[in-house]
Amino acid sequence: QVQLVESGGGLVQAGGSLRLSCAASGRIYSGNAMGWYRQAPGKQRELVAAITSGGGTNYLDSVKGRFTISRDNAKNTLYLQMNSLKPEDTAVYYCNLRQYSLDYWGQGTQVTVSS
Repeated sequence: QVQLVESGGGLVQAGGSLRLSCAASGRIYSGNAMGWYRQAPGKQRELVAAITSGGGTNYLDSVKGRFTISRDNAKNTLYLQMNSLKPEDTAVYYCNLRQYSLDYWGQGTQVTVSS
């Protein structure tokens, strides 16, 4: 089993920054991929950013240039640096780990951006 625990969410004004962290524990194997998803009220969950174990990344178009995903493989920790936040970034952000075709999810952390 894998456990994912997110932290770092909160309330911030538009233009501000937040850094999310996701600590992974349990049976974690090399070669996995990790990512951040978000879900706003009344909307489907969407992929915000993903990173492979080798460091390859991809981003949702609307966050390119503002968000940066990174990981520390030695600490099994995933990060999301979010800058220039906008009200439309308001959502619950979830950490995801995928290995051997199985998906694991954190409990989510609320990010609220006020205008």
